[in-house]
Amino acid sequence: MSVVGMDRDTLGRYSLVALGGGGYLCLMFVWFSLPAYLGPVIDDLGLSGTEAGVLVGAIPLVYVPLGLASGYLVDRIGPRIALAGALVIIGGAQLLRAVAESFPSLLLATMLIGIGGTGVTFGLPKLAADLFPADRVGTAATVYLVPSYLGTAAAFGLGRPLIGPFLGGWRPLFLASGLVVLAYAGLWTAAVVAARVSGTAAARTEPTEEGRSFLDDLGAVVGSRAMWLLVAIGTMYLFTLHGLQGWLVTILEAGGSSPAVAGTIASLLVVAQIAGVLAIPPLADRHDRRREAVIGAGVCCVLGPLGLLVLVGGGWLAIFPVALIGLGVGGLSPLVRALPVELEGIGPRLTGTAVGLVFAVGEIGGFLGPVIVGALNDLTGSFAPGIALFACGGLVVVGAGTALEI
Repeated sequence: MSVVGMDRDTLGRYSLVALGGGGYLCLMFVWFSLPAYLGPVIDDLGLSGTEAGVLVGAIPLVYVPLGLASGYLVDRIGPRIALAGALVIIGGAQLLRAVAESFPSLLLATMLIGIGGTGVTFGLPKLAADLFPADRVGTAATVYLVPSYLGTAAAFGLGRPLIGPFLGGWRPLFLASGLVVLAYAGLWTAAVVAARVSGTAAARTEPTEEGRSFLDDLGAVVGSRAMWLLVAIGTMYLFTLHGLQGWLVTILEAGGSSPAVAGTIASLLVVAQIAGVLAIPPLADRHDRRREAVIGAGVCCVLGPLGLLVLVGGGWLAIFPVALIGLGVGGLSPLVRALPVELEGIGPRLTGTAVGLVFAVGEIGGFLGPVIVGALNDLTGSFAPGIALFACGGLVVVGAGTALEI
């Protein structure tokens, strides 16, 4: 649907989701400002490879124990309040990272970012499910996911080579970005107070079942076989996403690329993810081929890492396998968030809890990805074993996608 063809209420819904996407941009810039500056942070604080991997994986780790509870809380208090609180936590924690003097203090501040991040990650799918019917939630997901990739690209493509050096290093960059996020939290709060945007008819008429407990909702979600296949897909998606994104600049620099080339290629990974977000889910919806879309994205996640193993020392040639990986994980990103809305017994009411389950389990992979890559590099002196594991994760996506009936 074009903007011209939208009525005022529909345009208002998309505008609110887009503004929420700005919050996702803030989260991802803050999140990946550390991986973008990982080398200097390692040098300044004297970190080992394993400690650096723990820091990169700390935010995904937070999702594991808090994912379900955070998703349930989002379902109960609503996504608008959840997003406001999340942004305040993220901005404040980034300020703490700017003044951290040791591994424990930097780890604590990074985990606080993870706590706030759950509110954004689960709040936006819930917001889209509340505002749109199920057959348009996937399209709405692209509206808030594209800014998230822009935030990641900005961290690598602008934060490391331009903004950070201009401000004076990683600490001033963290300080400035934390203040920006706090300002955006105020903007979001003002916007939702002023907004006059209602939910869909389905969301308004769906039974609220106020007497249901957390265990009741959790039981409804975990009882779905399709949900567990989505959990497997989400786990491998997050394993590859966080593992590769957290170490890609360092991997390319170890292969001989300059910091500028490595940062640019890392940014192009995000561009490829945006292409995957914009192309794969809409095509899958249009042709009713969501299962095939998952399988195709998984194939990209197999072939890309295999190509990276060959071309990691090839300078700009690494763009090609990196782009293939980006296309695959980009396609999976909206699918794992949007498909629970269409599952029987889930729907808009339990979207937060369902997406929470995907990320609570899946972020185990998100945490282990960067940690395993760092630990294997410490043990072997090479990033090749970690890259090979990303290809294995893609095989799991292909298998689970084949078994998925949607």
